[in-house]
Amino acid sequence: MRIMLRAGAALFGLFFGISSNGLASAQPYPNRTVTIVVTSAAGGLTDVLTRGVSQKLSQLWSQPVVIENRGGAGHSFAATAVKAAAPDGYTLLATETGMFTIQPFLHSPGRLAYDATTDFIPVAGFASIPMALLVNPAVPAKSVEELLKLAKDKPSTISYGTAGLGTAPHMGALLLETMTGAKFTAVHYRGASPALNDVIGGHIDMIIMGPSIALPTVKAGKLGMLGFGSLQRVAQFADVPTIAETVPGYDASVAFGLFARSGTPPEVIARVNSDVQKVINDAEFRARFLEPQVVQPVPGSLEGFSAYLRSEAAKWSKVVGDAKLQID
Repeated sequence: MRIMLRAGAALFGLFFGISSNGLASAQPYPNRTVTIVVTSAAGGLTDVLTRGVSQKLSQLWSQPVVIENRGGAGHSFAATAVKAAAPDGYTLLATETGMFTIQPFLHSPGRLAYDATTDFIPVAGFASIPMALLVNPAVPAKSVEELLKLAKDKPSTISYGTAGLGTAPHMGALLLETMTGAKFTAVHYRGASPALNDVIGGHIDMIIMGPSIALPTVKAGKLGMLGFGSLQRVAQFADVPTIAETVPGYDASVAFGLFARSGTPPEVIARVNSDVQKVINDAEFRARFLEPQVVQPVPGSLEGFSAYLRSEAAKWSKVVGDAKLQID
């Protein structure tokens, strides 16, 4: 626990002070190809969002922006590739922010292929996807309030699926337990899809996960959607409440963004951040990549994105500590 708190303090410092020791670029940035290393395979949401951003950046910069997919091994492949590159802004990392706000607290020091406190600095946020609380229709609860009452009256009788230890569905449920005192029983799977299938099949009761792949099943009446894990209601589903309406402050979303090697010149970071904000606010980009998804914005400025990361790290470090969860 002491190690975890030290790691948390270091992370807060990292995201608070993003100044760099890098020297000013001799030439305007960028003047050649920029590579963005993505922590997921092609076709994943991180990849899709990054490709959309990269296309617009390439137009703004009049330079190629190349996507390199290095998914797997707990982000270590992607992290190692970016760490090995020069800290000049020509090799960037696109990932879920949990790589920096959750994963460091789940592992003993030295177990990850990267040091979240020293190897990378935040550049820009893309968007966040609020998770949804999904239940099998046979569960005798039609609201978050009823589900929590059931879980408190009969502790550990409600089961939930995860995509594995420390994954977003796992952390979303642990956060709900931490904030309410309710007790659920975790059932761990190798991925969200098999867990979701078992909720649909009635083998487990619920899951908290990104809603996209579940929406057809929800519309068919084979799943109940009790609430979203965002602080505000989702525009496309205005009739679905947020979990926070029952549990004030509950916020469980998966956010995505760009990071760079520590030592990258601050003027390069500022340029990329400014241009990513232009992309995110572009009407064509929003219509094509954001509006079809259940997404919400993350703070755009460098200071705002860094503050968001600090807040997320503080929240998840407490959840991990309260649950006494450690993977290795």
